[in-house]
Amino acid sequence: MPEREVPAGTGDDVDAVTRAVLTASRLLVEVSARSLGAAGDRVTLPQFRMLVMLSTRGDTTLVALAELLHVAPSTAMRMVDRLIAAGLVVRRTNPANRRETLLRLTDEGLRIVADVTARRRAEIAAIVGRLAPEERVALVGALTAFNEAGGEPPAPDSSGGPGRQLPDALWFRPPGPSAEDGGAPRE
Repeated sequence: MPEREVPAGTGDDVDAVTRAVLTASRLLVEVSARSLGAAGDRVTLPQFRMLVMLSTRGDTTLVALAELLHVAPSTAMRMVDRLIAAGLVVRRTNPANRRETLLRLTDEGLRIVADVTARRRAEIAAIVGRLAPEERVALVGALTAFNEAGGEPPAPDSSGGPGRQLPDALWFRPPGPSAEDGGAPRE
């Protein structure tokens, strides 16, 4: 591996770290956009984020989903309606509170999350594979601290943690009837 130059004065320079993170985020956005190609034209990047939230959190109310995504409930409702129309999400009545509606991924929604995530994982693994072992160790430490500071939970690893490993972001499958069971569309 060729030596990489680190700009002078970057050890504890917030601006230098911010620039490095912004540069890395451009790369990750590009990887994300390419991996979303696995879904074709079926979902946008914000809709995919909603699918990922539902895949990792299970049955969720619209209000809770909007809070998790930091969007207005009306925005979340429009996204959900599009995902329902695409056959990727269903609504069902909450058996514990019949006045409440829960959102859940369909099997096709789960498949899209798995396919896109698998592509993203493979591309990121190829990039990380070009780093020296000591750079990988440093990157894990830095990104773990960054994710914790931003409140982002860790992604499942390829061997099964922190949850059971289905094809990556599918490690949580909500209990109860099949995702295809529908449910009353009440809000």
